[in-house]
Amino acid sequence: MLDPKFEILLLEEAMKFLEALDESIRDKILYNIDKARHSNDPKLFKKLKDNIWEFRTRFSGDQYRLLAFWTRQNNTRTLVVATHGIVKKTNKMPDKDIKKAIAIRKKYLSI
Repeated sequence: MLDPKFEILLLEEAMKFLEALDESIRDKILYNIDKARHSNDPKLFKKLKDNIWEFRTRFSGDQYRLLAFWTRQNNTRTLVVATHGIVKKTNKMPDKDIKKAIAIRKKYLSI
């Protein structure tokens, strides 16, 4: 298998989101995240706006999203930081969740 294009860091809220899900859903989300690390598939990982991206998983009619942003760790490793997750029925991403991810990104990058 090819080397991954980036590493993943799940912030606390993203971890809690995943931990609260049924194991089969969580396994599919983690599988899709790993798959996205090795390919450029917008069905799995796509840019929303303002440097915010989303990991995408469909499962039993629901859509699971983990919002994220890119950064570098120690100026060498490319890192994607997952901020939080949501479950939704439609394709449209709520603006409040994009704003939340932007705020978390600003706080993370200022540390």
